[in-house]
Amino acid sequence: MSIKAQKGTKDILPNEIANWQNIEKVAYETFSKANFKEIRTPIFEDTNLFERGVGDTTDIVNKEMYTFIKSDRSITLRPENTAGVVRAYMEHGFHRESPPVKLWYKGPMFRYERPQAGRQRQFHQIGVEMFGVQDASADAECIMLATEFLKGLGLNDLVVEINSLGCNACRKEYKEQLKKAIAPFLEGLCEDCRSRYEKNPLRILDCKNETCNKLFEEYKLKDTVSGIKLCGECSDHYSKLKEYLNALNIKYEENTFLVRGLDYYTKTVFEIKSNNLGSQNAVCGGGRYDGLVETLGGPHTPAVGWAMGVERLNALIPKVDENKIDYFVVSDVQLEAVKLVSKLRNNGFSAEFDYNSRKFAKQLEKASKIANFALILGEDEIKNNYITVKNLSDSTQTKMKFEEIVKR
Repeated sequence: MSIKAQKGTKDILPNEIANWQNIEKVAYETFSKANFKEIRTPIFEDTNLFERGVGDTTDIVNKEMYTFIKSDRSITLRPENTAGVVRAYMEHGFHRESPPVKLWYKGPMFRYERPQAGRQRQFHQIGVEMFGVQDASADAECIMLATEFLKGLGLNDLVVEINSLGCNACRKEYKEQLKKAIAPFLEGLCEDCRSRYEKNPLRILDCKNETCNKLFEEYKLKDTVSGIKLCGECSDHYSKLKEYLNALNIKYEENTFLVRGLDYYTKTVFEIKSNNLGSQNAVCGGGRYDGLVETLGGPHTPAVGWAMGVERLNALIPKVDENKIDYFVVSDVQLEAVKLVSKLRNNGFSAEFDYNSRKFAKQLEKASKIANFALILGEDEIKNNYITVKNLSDSTQTKMKFEEIVKR
């Protein structure tokens, strides 16, 4: 029996890779303009990093992590990358640098969940993290950066949703409101929601279970529970964020039930949705996590960031045409074809030839699929020291010396 890719994983094939490369190219160009530097962290970390950083009430830690024991140490494939970037931020002394420290990353993540369209067990994320700035201008810059990146990929019909979760003091009363409102139908909620009821009731609002959402509507949860009553500092921060977004002409909607799925968020949380496929698709999620560095053993450090799923982006953006090579050498003299291909590559061109030395018609057929020009090198060409150059887009031909091809 043949061995196949594991469930929830997917090969990225050559005819698909142009889109991935384009996403990475636009990411590099967009983030570099804002002085964000790329960081690459290991794909596995100490399990404790995620248990402490992501939160023990999250589905990620409770159900979805790929964890294994090696030499009596518990190791986990990263389910997200913010915790890993924070670990690197502290380990390599970035916290001693003058703020802000602006980092971005790309790479595979791993979560054991039910595979579906745009969601795999091995999936890829692109994200940014910004450390050291308490002011809401950092939140606004991160949101602006996300929208610029998405627009650079051709996604223009965007909806930015924002909310503030406040600080621990702000959330205390809100949690009690939630628990009181949910109590009458608590037993009808899913097992996860019943578990979160005592540990972290805000996380109930992030439940995707259809039965739970129907109960929320039936008992008019959104009408019963008002938004979080923010303290003075958190209220000022949220007001400033909206001022910055207005100044940047970034349209946004306030969603008081937006909580995100990770425990480390404080104050600002946001999602960006795209209408490119006719219905809204969340393509970006993030927020502020001022306590995470401290939770993981570092000094108190304000921070904000976001992440996007590359598979989801791929489903939404226009398909990029696969790049064709510059030249395909058509010849029935293999030695001369090899020499010409080598000279072309050494002069900075992409070039290929037919390894099987088939008839010219077959070689030209292949050339038309993968190259912009065919360089025909037959007996006459070799004898008279020229090359027939065929433009494969319009079939025009001209005779040229090699030096002329290089100059052109």
